[in-house]
Amino acid sequence: MTRSRSIRSLAAASALALAGLGTLASTPAHAQLGGVVYDPSNYAQNVLTAARTLEQINNQIRMLQNQATSLVNEARNLQSLPLTIVQPLTDQIRQTQQLLDQAQRIAYDVRAIETAFDRQYRGAALGTSQQAMIADAEARWQNSVAAFEDALKVQAGAVANIEGSRAAIGDLLSASQSAEGALQAAQAGNQLLALQARQLADLTATLAAANRAQALDAAERAAAKAQAREQLRRFLAVRPRYVPRQARRAGED
Repeated sequence: MTRSRSIRSLAAASALALAGLGTLASTPAHAQLGGVVYDPSNYAQNVLTAARTLEQINNQIRMLQNQATSLVNEARNLQSLPLTIVQPLTDQIRQTQQLLDQAQRIAYDVRAIETAFDRQYRGAALGTSQQAMIADAEARWQNSVAAFEDALKVQAGAVANIEGSRAAIGDLLSASQSAEGALQAAQAGNQLLALQARQLADLTATLAAANRAQALDAAERAAAKAQAREQLRRFLAVRPRYVPRQARRAGED
C-alpha cells in the first residue's frame, strides 16, 4: 500500500508538471517577456489532459495491484500442506497385516485350508484307528482355540488404532480449516480419505478373523458329530449280539 501511494503521488506530480509545461507553451510570446496573459480555454484543455494522464496511470497501478494479488493467491494455492499422516497410516496397516500373517495353524491360505479340511474335518474314515481319531479331534480343538486367539489379537490391534485415528482426525480438520489455498484443502481431504480407508482395513481384518474363528468352531462341532457316529457304529459292530434264552425256574434241571 505504501508503494502504491508513492506511485500515485509521483503520477500526480508528473501530471501537474505536464500541465504547467502546457500552460507555458500556450502562453503568447509577449506575455512570457513581461505581462501575464490568461487563456481559459487553453488552461482547461491542459487540466483535462493532465487528468486523463493521471487516470491512465491510476488504471495501470490498479492493474499491477490485481496482478500482484493474483500471483499471491496462486502462490497460496500451490503451497503444500505442512501436515502428513501417510506414514503412520501405512505403519498401522502393516501392523494389522502382520497380525493376519501370524495366524496360527490353519492360516489365510486356500490350499492350506483345503488340505487341513481333507485331513481333519471330512469325517473319520472307516479304517482310521481310535488313536488317530482322538489325535484329529485334539488337532481340531487346537485349531479353534488358536483361531479365537488370533481374532482377539486382531481386534486388540484395531482398538489400539482408534486413539491414533482420533488424534489424526483432529489434526487434519484443524489443518483443513486453516488451509491457505486449494492445494492444502485438497491434501487434507485426501488424507482424511486415507484415514477412512485404514479404518475400513481394520474393520475388514477384524471381521475376517472373527469369521475364521467361528467357521473353525462350527467345523469342529460338525466333525465331532461325524466322529461320534463312527465311534458308535464301531462300538455296536464289535459288541456281541444278544441271544434270547428260555428262563428256567429255580430247582429245575
